[in-house]
Amino acid sequence: MITVTDLRKVYRQGKKEVVALDGVSLSVPKGSIHGIIGHSGAGKSTLVRCLTLLDRPTSGSVSIDGTELSSVRDSEIRAARRRIGMVFQHANLMDSRTAAGNVAHPMELVKAPKDKIRAKVAELLKLVGLEGFENAYPSQLSGGQRQRVGIARALASDPDVLLCDEPTSALDPATTDEILDLIQDLTRRLQLTVLIITHEMHVVKRVCGSVSLLSKGQVIESGPLAEVASDLDSKLARALLPLPVSEPIKGALQAGPVLEILFSGEGAKEPVLTGVARHFDIDLNVLAGSVETLGGQQFGHLRVQLGDDADRDAVLGYLRNRGISAKLAGSTADEAELSEFAPADTDFAAETGDSK
Repeated sequence: MITVTDLRKVYRQGKKEVVALDGVSLSVPKGSIHGIIGHSGAGKSTLVRCLTLLDRPTSGSVSIDGTELSSVRDSEIRAARRRIGMVFQHANLMDSRTAAGNVAHPMELVKAPKDKIRAKVAELLKLVGLEGFENAYPSQLSGGQRQRVGIARALASDPDVLLCDEPTSALDPATTDEILDLIQDLTRRLQLTVLIITHEMHVVKRVCGSVSLLSKGQVIESGPLAEVASDLDSKLARALLPLPVSEPIKGALQAGPVLEILFSGEGAKEPVLTGVARHFDIDLNVLAGSVETLGGQQFGHLRVQLGDDADRDAVLGYLRNRGISAKLAGSTADEAELSEFAPADTDFAAETGDSK
């Protein structure tokens, strides 16, 4: 449904060129939810502007259901944009209009019949759980309710695609989950294709079937959630299945070798560590662990320390022969780099300000 091919956006600042997007490519199938995640300055805001034709790409293409958007004439831009419903971080409602008035606005712009507008507004407010709030003004609504109005307004033009730009970053955790559940439900019921731009890994884990990591204007990792989480060397896997960054362990099992182990599927249910201890007759200590269900599959990420008399290579071979990803744990410097990725229930970026 959404296909982005070799998208580049270069801004000129005097004689200097700033490359905001550098060959971004991705594909999002119809009826799925795809997350775009990245730190501040990664190019997320520029990508949103190019997808919505607020900025023309320098090169490359954007298409929805086979229709090329990046080459439409200026006179056709408004019609092209109607295929994309936009949900903003702060809802961006008009304070002088009621909930019903805000939802009606996109239809009024195209001069839809008034009776059709009234019926559509009532249908959409009911769909997002705001039946009975038609006459409420934004100041009378909670943050979550305002975002529901914003979602209803985005659906007013019957879009093919819902583009959500940080849709929950201004909400508390409980309301965040309610809005994400609503987006997931609407995706199923309306067969929408959803692209969520976010810096919160919790958003990706909660509703996305696939994810792309954007860094310095490039997609450096991308794929179905279960697939990227299966790669122990993937930055996305470590962000999806985080372990606490720790100082070197002192005194634990006489400072033996430390391994990182990634379980998935049926392997996550097997007593593998017990098998290692018995097979090699060694002691081991679980230093940290994380268990998640991603893309309908269970994953476990462990940091385990072996006794100093253990043959680490033999243990690694034993685990890998059983289809379990395992490797010698990285250095403290490696872990410090990974600390930029926030735990699953906090922001992906270290920044709490402009996260675009």
